[in-house]
Amino acid sequence: MAKRNNTLKLKFDNARKLAPAPESRSSATIDARYNLFIDGKFTPPASKKYFATTNPATDEKLSEVADANAADVDKAVKAARNAYNKYWKKMPGKERGKYIYRIARMVQERARELAVVETLDGGKPIRESRDFDVPTAANHFFYYAGWADKLPYAFPDRKPTPLGVAAQIIPWNFPLLMASWKIAPALATGNTVVLKPAETTPLTALLLAKIIQEADLPPGVVNIITGAGATGAAMVNHPDVNKIAFTGSTDVGKIIQRAIAGTGKKATLELGGKAANIIFDDAPIDQAVEGVVNGIFFNQGHVCCAGSRLYVQESVMKEVMRKLKDRLETLIVGDPMDKNTDIGAINSKQQYDQINKYIKIGLNEGAEMFQSSCSLPKKGLFIPPTVFTNVAQSSRITQEEIFGPVLTVQTFRTDDEVIEKANNSPYGLSSGVWTDKGSKIFNLTTKLRSGVVWANTFNKFDPTSPFGGYKESGYGREGGLHGLAPYVSLEKFEE
Repeated sequence: MAKRNNTLKLKFDNARKLAPAPESRSSATIDARYNLFIDGKFTPPASKKYFATTNPATDEKLSEVADANAADVDKAVKAARNAYNKYWKKMPGKERGKYIYRIARMVQERARELAVVETLDGGKPIRESRDFDVPTAANHFFYYAGWADKLPYAFPDRKPTPLGVAAQIIPWNFPLLMASWKIAPALATGNTVVLKPAETTPLTALLLAKIIQEADLPPGVVNIITGAGATGAAMVNHPDVNKIAFTGSTDVGKIIQRAIAGTGKKATLELGGKAANIIFDDAPIDQAVEGVVNGIFFNQGHVCCAGSRLYVQESVMKEVMRKLKDRLETLIVGDPMDKNTDIGAINSKQQYDQINKYIKIGLNEGAEMFQSSCSLPKKGLFIPPTVFTNVAQSSRITQEEIFGPVLTVQTFRTDDEVIEKANNSPYGLSSGVWTDKGSKIFNLTTKLRSGVVWANTFNKFDPTSPFGGYKESGYGREGGLHGLAPYVSLEKFEE
């Protein structure tokens, strides 16, 4: 055993001694200051206040961004309302689709720049920004461009009409993708938009604003403003907003629910998650372990649907844990701009402290912790991949969303036991099942209370597929044909 461990250590050390392969920053231009994008123009904020956005891997200040107040929100909503009445609701779907398609092509053309800025501003590995975030963002615009003139086919025997002005608030974990996820269906259905990115990752949304401006979208159809919680609250409470689309924490989602109660505003809320990843003893173990790593560690756990709870059938627990630990030892934590990096930086000091708080909670609860022996950069916000075993179903690290590279592992014996454990959560966003039995997959998909159930894979997204949760993971669906419904009013045809 000692000989094997020494051999593995040598192998892992050699794996981490790859020559640096940093992505060049030359393709990206970041302005020293960004204003608000309102009515087709970049406009200084009424408050004259700006805040810094920094690179979490280096603490380098990247830019300063306008801090929108209630007056700016009102200006943006009025611009969106005017554009809705003057241009967008009157425009044939075929013409709206051309604009959306043009945006998609321009996102593709500037993919390298967008990926670099996403990584610098958010801390995620350049491989993820380059290979997933930006292409999937473009694909959402392409997909909904195709729906713009086909809405009657999406809603047979109904007359779909746009709602008006949509206020959209997006999180920091997938800034560009979340922006496209929300803007594209809103535009396809004839609505106009006021969008606010997270205050810690505003830069790719502002680059998207430049793309929208260059695409000659009618002024006011899309407005992108920046700010923190007060800005979002002003958007939610504005009386001339017809639709709220929010992705973020469950706590804020509950505040939004209370704020819009009785107002007639429609809403979709995509909130927190604590996804269960289930490995049965007949599963392809190597594939399952790789799926677990992809589901929680490659994205630093910064995904609401991250597979942060792992349930392993008792008979294969030792094999799974051995292979999981071996795999974690090969992961490289470091410079997000390096193409060799698997795990980048935590997005903000607040989130970094939150993750470390939960790691201490896990230790205090008596759980056994394993952390990769990888070296961490001396500067920046980095946390090694962390696995807790010997945890109880009632443990806080099992029940509460951590939003970081922290995995809890438990065993189970029967299908009914793991279904009960997986559903014993306030959340219900996603889950994964690993087995070679189709009947077992179908059994679990009918009983797991989660909006998405992946089978023998994890964290796979496609613009054609709806996404959303149950319970405290929110309500409504985004993506696919289902993502059109929250942006339309459906009337019956007169006979």
